[in-house]
Amino acid sequence: MTNDIQQVLISEEQLQARISQLAEQISREYAGKDPIFVGVLKGVVMFFGDFVKRVTTHCQIDFMWISSYHGTDSTGSMIVKRDVSENIKGRHVVILEDIFDTGNSLDFTYKHLLSKEPASLKICTLLDKPERRNPNVTLQPDYTGFVIPNAFVVGYGLDFNEHYRNLPYVGVLKPEAYEK
Repeated sequence: MTNDIQQVLISEEQLQARISQLAEQISREYAGKDPIFVGVLKGVVMFFGDFVKRVTTHCQIDFMWISSYHGTDSTGSMIVKRDVSENIKGRHVVILEDIFDTGNSLDFTYKHLLSKEPASLKICTLLDKPERRNPNVTLQPDYTGFVIPNAFVVGYGLDFNEHYRNLPYVGVLKPEAYEK
């Protein structure tokens, strides 16, 4: 599996250090506000777990499952496979996302959650790939772990056809690995 990786873009150590910084910053900003962290499945699982165990203020967690990818391409069509179970009306909500790519799914998720009337709604993305952003998406992340180049990345929750999620780092997949 690791033979399929062309380049390690972000090491495990770099990921953990930056996640600690994000959790510290957000913990300070949301102290006493009892925020709800909403993870967008499936790719966010590793980031979500590592992030929330570093949060030092009271909080709740919930998940959504939005799908828009097939292989390396976004279909552009959003499907809500699982909605949040908590009532977020009047609550402070932070969406945790693995990657802000085209922005289509995050824009959909943001608008969907905004319709539930939270007190505030912010976005924390581990990876931001602005070069791929759909020009119609004006949404910007409030908190960003890493800005990355326009390459197809896997690992640390990110997948190619449901594989490579278990890598402890973020890497660029070799082109020949797409054929496996």
